[in-house]
Amino acid sequence: MSGKRSIFEEVGTAKAEVAKPAGGVIDKGRGGARGAVRVWLMILFALVMVMIAVGGLTRLTDSGLSITEWRPVTGALPPMDAAAWDSEFDKYKAIPEYQLQNRGMSLSEFQFIYWWEWGHRQLGRVIGLVWALGFFGFLLTRKMPTGWAPRLLGLGALGGLQGAVGWWMVSSGLTGTMLDVASYRLAIHLGLAFVILGLIAWYVFQLGQPERVLMQARRAREARLFGMSTGLMHFAFLQILLGALVAGIDAGRNYTDWPLMGGGFWPPTPFEITPVWRNFFENDALVQFLHRMAGYLLLVYGLIVWRRSRKSPNTDTRFRFNAVLAMMLLQMVLGIVTVIYGAPWQIAIVHQVGAVILWVLILRARFAAGYPASQSIRGSVA
Repeated sequence: MSGKRSIFEEVGTAKAEVAKPAGGVIDKGRGGARGAVRVWLMILFALVMVMIAVGGLTRLTDSGLSITEWRPVTGALPPMDAAAWDSEFDKYKAIPEYQLQNRGMSLSEFQFIYWWEWGHRQLGRVIGLVWALGFFGFLLTRKMPTGWAPRLLGLGALGGLQGAVGWWMVSSGLTGTMLDVASYRLAIHLGLAFVILGLIAWYVFQLGQPERVLMQARRAREARLFGMSTGLMHFAFLQILLGALVAGIDAGRNYTDWPLMGGGFWPPTPFEITPVWRNFFENDALVQFLHRMAGYLLLVYGLIVWRRSRKSPNTDTRFRFNAVLAMMLLQMVLGIVTVIYGAPWQIAIVHQVGAVILWVLILRARFAAGYPASQSIRGSVA
């Protein structure tokens, strides 16, 4: 028991040691190497973006069918001598694309398209290696943030599935009378790439803040704007799939007038293929028409979402939706220019990269609506 204190003793004269506040229960054990994992995901994000661009150029240069076998391991080495090149060229000569479209192609011309496809597949192997090194490295060193292992393992599984879907797509153009891969398989392949890219971006956004900050921000979620931006995300994804169908049958190189198609609003012969359902995948008139109409509707809905975002009290949220609208307008202009000039690869690839940028900006704005950044009373973001 302590001794008696004087009634004249000032309170606070003795300096007691005050324990520093410990971290909250939410953050305890959840930190891990969040910053390092985020950097690793950013590297994967950049690689997947490049992969999408290279895949687009591979298609635009008609290079996708130049390698007629799927060899995930041994295929990493390109032909090393003249005999190996002759062997690969002979395999290509056996498929419809060569026999019906490229008969008489020289070895040097074949090598040009071969290197594009080889580079595309090689980049896929690099992405798989970067994922494996990062995932198992963080796991073995116990630096993986709590609860993140299943999500990041899922990314690797989707990457493996993407490789299998890629071969499934290529195999559709190796038999019969096909000069290109099946458009719906191309759409699935590209769509899965955007899903992977979107998940990586979302995880990067989440890892940018501690768990306690995210939970606190979620309490301020703008539910209506978040729901509307979710709809915008789904609508944009549908438009990306329609764009892949257009690319798959080179529909962008036909009907180069705008705003009309073939001199009218409704294109000629939109249902000339039987059975009727095939027109939605193989009829260049109908597929391009649907892509155009979806683009107009997407812009209208984007304007509605943007208008709703103006009511947000958060300046950062409003800015992000401004960026979405600006990119949406630019992407529409790029689409019109692509059509008018008959989809040359230089413009078409810019249009495809524009879709990637718009996709990420929509996700970024949606994240801001779901997890608003804290800001001062004056409106500046804290």
